[in-house]
Amino acid sequence: MKIIDSIALQAAAIAAVRRDIHAHPELCFEEVRTADLIAAKLTEWGIPIHRGLGTTGVVGIVHGRDGGACGRAVGLRADIDALPMQEFNTFEHASRHAGKMHACGHDGHTAMLLAAAQHFADPAQRDFDGTVYLIFQPAEEGGGGAREMIQDGLFEQFPMQAVFGMHNWPGLALGSFAVSAGPVMASSNEFKITIRGKGAHGAMPHLGIDPVPVACQMVQAFQAIVSRNKKPIEAGVISVTMIHAGEATNVVPDACELQGTVRTFSIELLDLIERRMRAVAEHTCAAFEATCEFEFVRNYPPTVNSAAEAAFAAQVAAGIVGQDNVRAQEPTMGAEDFAYMLQARPGAYLFIGNGDGDHRSMGHGGGPCTLHNPSYDFNDELIPLGGTFWVELARQWLAQPSAAA
Repeated sequence: MKIIDSIALQAAAIAAVRRDIHAHPELCFEEVRTADLIAAKLTEWGIPIHRGLGTTGVVGIVHGRDGGACGRAVGLRADIDALPMQEFNTFEHASRHAGKMHACGHDGHTAMLLAAAQHFADPAQRDFDGTVYLIFQPAEEGGGGAREMIQDGLFEQFPMQAVFGMHNWPGLALGSFAVSAGPVMASSNEFKITIRGKGAHGAMPHLGIDPVPVACQMVQAFQAIVSRNKKPIEAGVISVTMIHAGEATNVVPDACELQGTVRTFSIELLDLIERRMRAVAEHTCAAFEATCEFEFVRNYPPTVNSAAEAAFAAQVAAGIVGQDNVRAQEPTMGAEDFAYMLQARPGAYLFIGNGDGDHRSMGHGGGPCTLHNPSYDFNDELIPLGGTFWVELARQWLAQPSAAA
């Protein structure tokens, strides 16, 4: 494994910063302390910053030896927000704020990008032409912070030809990466369907219109969309995760509400599923003489890696950890708002192995070290590896003749 010496030497100090962030988690668009810390570190290292995109976003600006005059630029993105959940860990750097936790490793993503920033702070290490933009993005966990930064002018104020992101991946061995072209994370969408019937006494259902059997028919019919409407080789999920109806055992309720999620790897399939769900819901209600209110909210689009950038990221990773430790990404139905950046610019989103949880200090919770788990903790051994990867990716990308603006 080829770790940059200066990053290895500073890894413990950056890990201390990571643990400080972990102990003080902040939710989406509330990352004031975290953004202040990032800005202070970049300023301390002499890296110019811009603040305020997406409310609490921070962008560090690293010009190469030409002062960025050539116009080539690449963006490196880390997310900075925490999750609204209670931490089970009791080690020293566990969350000090009830109901808030860095359970997805955004504290570690921030630390890896800070490690690269500290390396680039040395003018002697800017042996490239062009510019590296260090993007510290808020509100990935449901707030769409990437979308907000873009709407606030991220790519207009900081023109770049490509953008890259990276997420730690529990279960993937430390010292390994996974990256592939095409869709690697799914779209995230929510639905809410309210079935309006007619209440009645439970002993005299013929005098009402019972919305509960309508809901049961609807849930079953939705699964036929997945098995009979979409192509078998396409991936799609419809999960009804909530059914709410009634307040008494002897009363037929007036209404029943269904809620859930839809996940796809393509917008085309998402369009089909939404259209068919609406038709199934409305016609099923009509068949039972009930009425229907259908709401479908599209949250994050699919995360789709461009082929050239995915291949390039894999090549850089292989140069650091060896080809045997770079594998194909197994697509996941989880969602990621880096998707918005990949809609706007070519790029790739890759995984870096977080190990199996053995790195956790004494005092960790009893659960597994998996994402969005109250016993999770980021593996600090990733910091020098992730920092090295970011440095090498930026250097090598800017060195490509084809990267010209």
